[in-house]
Amino acid sequence: MRTLLTLLMCLGICQETSAQTQTSKTDSTKKIVLVAGETAKVDAVGHHDYIAGCKCLADCLTQTPNVSTSIVLGGWPADESLFNDAAAVVFYTDGGGKQAFLANSQRIEKMQQLAKAGVGLVMIHQAVDYPSEHAERALSWLGGIYAADKSGRGHWPSRHVDFPSHVVTRGVEPWEVNDGWLNELQFVKGMQGITPLVWSGKKYEGSRAGLDADIVGFAYERPEGGRSFGFTGLDAHSAWSLVGMRKLVTNGVLWSAGVEIPSDGAACEMDVAQLDSFLTPRQPKTKK
Repeated sequence: MRTLLTLLMCLGICQETSAQTQTSKTDSTKKIVLVAGETAKVDAVGHHDYIAGCKCLADCLTQTPNVSTSIVLGGWPADESLFNDAAAVVFYTDGGGKQAFLANSQRIEKMQQLAKAGVGLVMIHQAVDYPSEHAERALSWLGGIYAADKSGRGHWPSRHVDFPSHVVTRGVEPWEVNDGWLNELQFVKGMQGITPLVWSGKKYEGSRAGLDADIVGFAYERPEGGRSFGFTGLDAHSAWSLVGMRKLVTNGVLWSAGVEIPSDGAACEMDVAQLDSFLTPRQPKTKK
């Protein structure tokens, strides 16, 4: 009897071990962490609404099978272990040194570790704007950055109808927008590893005629491994309503995470009511 009981217990343990191993082998979920910068309580509704943008992006990303997302508020997680096993990390924040990941040496070192591990890095809108003391390091992360004494910024209308052939531009429809842009970006030497995807400038609008000076969206394959994606638009939450822009950013994040993207691009269905439901309540600025 005792021998039979021992045999049954061993069989149960073996079956449990086998089941755990099988789960580990078939778990192919890609984890993407979305980091929203501080969203000012006093401002126009939708302006620099990083929280709403991350909510919108999370909804779009999870329309692709085997993709999970986590949203971080305040620019940096309270527990950095949230980054463990991340396939990509997205930063949608203020710039010019206001990025929370530049706040201290520990966070900067964590960013270095993520890059070294080949984690996808994505910077949206002002997150690409770096002070000179962080420029060289930031270039190694993203491939292209805004530099205050060399780059340009402003609001202007542009039409985007022509896109180069790249995984990130799959299924991207033309769009027209008056957005806040950062251009005249500074790129790694010789543009090595950089693929320009979107152009915008006051003179040439959305045409490629602006050449490197008007690049506002790009993919970067880092020389030591890993992918990065930068996009300087999306000043206002309303821009997420543009299907082409939304698909480009969704594709860019998934590409950086190493997710296979269909020939017609990633799914990113969103109606206006759903988009508006993400908006952060704000107190209007007092008129002078």
